[in-house]
Amino acid sequence: MSIVMPTYNSSEALLTKSIESALAQTFADWELIIVDDASTNDTARLLDAWTKRDSRIKVVHKEKNEFRTLGISGSLNRGIALAQGKFIARLDHDDYWIDHDKLKKQIAFMDAHPDCVVVGGGVVVVDPDGKEQFRYFKKETDDAIRKSALFANPFSHTTVLFRKDVAGKVGNYQGKHIEDWDLWLRMGRRGTFYNFQEYFVAYAMTGTNSSFVNQRALSRAVLKLLVREKKGYPSFTKAYTLNLVQYIYAILPFPAAFRAWMHSSLVQLKRKAF
Repeated sequence: MSIVMPTYNSSEALLTKSIESALAQTFADWELIIVDDASTNDTARLLDAWTKRDSRIKVVHKEKNEFRTLGISGSLNRGIALAQGKFIARLDHDDYWIDHDKLKKQIAFMDAHPDCVVVGGGVVVVDPDGKEQFRYFKKETDDAIRKSALFANPFSHTTVLFRKDVAGKVGNYQGKHIEDWDLWLRMGRRGTFYNFQEYFVAYAMTGTNSSFVNQRALSRAVLKLLVREKKGYPSFTKAYTLNLVQYIYAILPFPAAFRAWMHSSLVQLKRKAF
């Protein structure tokens, strides 16, 4: 199986912790493909050093940063194109897996359920110092996930394992800001979903996360996604209303400090509720 990690100007401490969490997995038959989006700091040297330590780690150095035009989708799709495994797991350079059996459990589940296309798990949200802020699970069963899939992203991105062939058939990652949510809903047309009710990843939430920095663009993208998928998933009207309120909040001229506090509160509420 293949792990895909996009990175840009990562810190050595965070990158090391993330990679070490992959190395600590009890399931060891994997490759880690790290796509460096033309970092301008010492990231390239750090990554090359890792490839010499473990042959399963492979690095792609992009010559030009593409985040502004492609978002993270460009790096993710580059990694998927190079992946040799039939399953793709996601890991970000500032997150780390906290369950050593994460891959083992998910691969066993996917092998036992060939109709399942995406499987995820629970998240422990931490601050930049690693102190826990809160934790949450997403809905577990396929039926429950589908009922809430338009209200909020049904999977936490760095917990997922998904089928590479199915992702390719629906076009892999597309667009910016909500590229993962968009992909899950397209893959859901081809199979079922599942979320383990176990904590798989520690996610560092800071004011620099893209979900905070790009609130307005993200909210607009969500509304467009819901309109596109309204016939495939239930509760469109209620979900659209909820996300419309969030969009209105995003465009109002609140002070930066209040916006940061409100964004954190809304994110926590939606993640726990949906």
